[in-house]
Amino acid sequence: MSKFNERKQLLTERYEALVTQKNEPEALGNGVFDRYVHPVLTAAHAPLAWKYDFNPETNPFFMERLGIHCVFNPGAIFLNGKYHLVARVEGNDRKSFFAIAESGSPVDGFRFWEHPILLPETSDPDVNVYDMRLVQHEDGWIYGLFCTERKDPAAPKGDLSSAIAQCGIVRTKDLKQWERLADLKTASNQQRNVVLHPEFVDGKYAFYTRPQDGFIDTGSGGGIGWGLSDTIENAVVEREVIIDERHYHTIKEVKNGQGPAPIKTEKGWIHVAHGVRNTAAGLRYVLYAFLSDLQEPSKVTHRPGGHLLAPEGIERVGDVSNVAFCNGVIALDNGDVYIYYASSDTRCHVAATTVDQLLDYCLNTPEDPLRSYACVEQRIALIDRNLQLQG
Repeated sequence: MSKFNERKQLLTERYEALVTQKNEPEALGNGVFDRYVHPVLTAAHAPLAWKYDFNPETNPFFMERLGIHCVFNPGAIFLNGKYHLVARVEGNDRKSFFAIAESGSPVDGFRFWEHPILLPETSDPDVNVYDMRLVQHEDGWIYGLFCTERKDPAAPKGDLSSAIAQCGIVRTKDLKQWERLADLKTASNQQRNVVLHPEFVDGKYAFYTRPQDGFIDTGSGGGIGWGLSDTIENAVVEREVIIDERHYHTIKEVKNGQGPAPIKTEKGWIHVAHGVRNTAAGLRYVLYAFLSDLQEPSKVTHRPGGHLLAPEGIERVGDVSNVAFCNGVIALDNGDVYIYYASSDTRCHVAATTVDQLLDYCLNTPEDPLRSYACVEQRIALIDRNLQLQG
């Protein structure tokens, strides 16, 4: 057997073993959600045809030509009886693009569609696109909001890292044909982690935003914002109001942002967000949750203290270490919820929970009192109540 055929056969067998691997929840969990043992998507899930030249004359060693570096930060949607992840795929060239992986199971068996998404460009082409949030809006469209990145035209000569990030918008009915709309316009210099609320508010399109001064640094940006636009085709948010602020010495002291679109329940909207703090080892990203009013989604009613999910074990290791990030959640009609999160900008995981569990977490987990003394008082009160129950 030639080197070409040998390598192609072995790599095909390894690929099939990976995508057919069964997943199972980790033992016990924490009562809020159950992590699953294996990642649901990795760079190794990318089809061989995306990476290798299948012609033995031009690739006699069956060598990788267009490598895939990592697969992470997926948007998620349940459509036509299937689970779909619109993943951020990053090539070895550092360019990100979107690709859809589909499965009949929420926890394993995901296979990428034959081709990645050829995302339409605007008249000002994107240099990089990433982190799509999907939402089925009540207007009948499925919208994808993502970060569109372009080089900062005001950057000094020789500065090849300064960028301008804004919110790109596409829409579709079937995840196959995508219509590109104008980028969202706000007064903010940089705009990342923008999410569309799934329902009209006062007859307008509602957006969760994250205004910040710099591409990386939040600066005077205050947290998760909220704004309304008359239209979606040329969306303009003229006024942003911060609904979830950053706080000193918390999990969201450096920055925070809305994850996926919130989950509608009888007791309010469940939000999954990410918070960032600084450490001696660099930035640490975790997930947290909060609840907002059912009739007034911009009014936060419950803020559980601390993180909902933080990177653990192998999740802490990767291209950008110590990161948990979520922009995809699927909530089924039966109350089951699947949280798709990425670890360390490298791979995609799933955690399973229910609406009832998340509501219990949001409604009954105490808020962060923001001071060590008050935190100890809070914990002692819990201990004393438990001692009374045990006595």
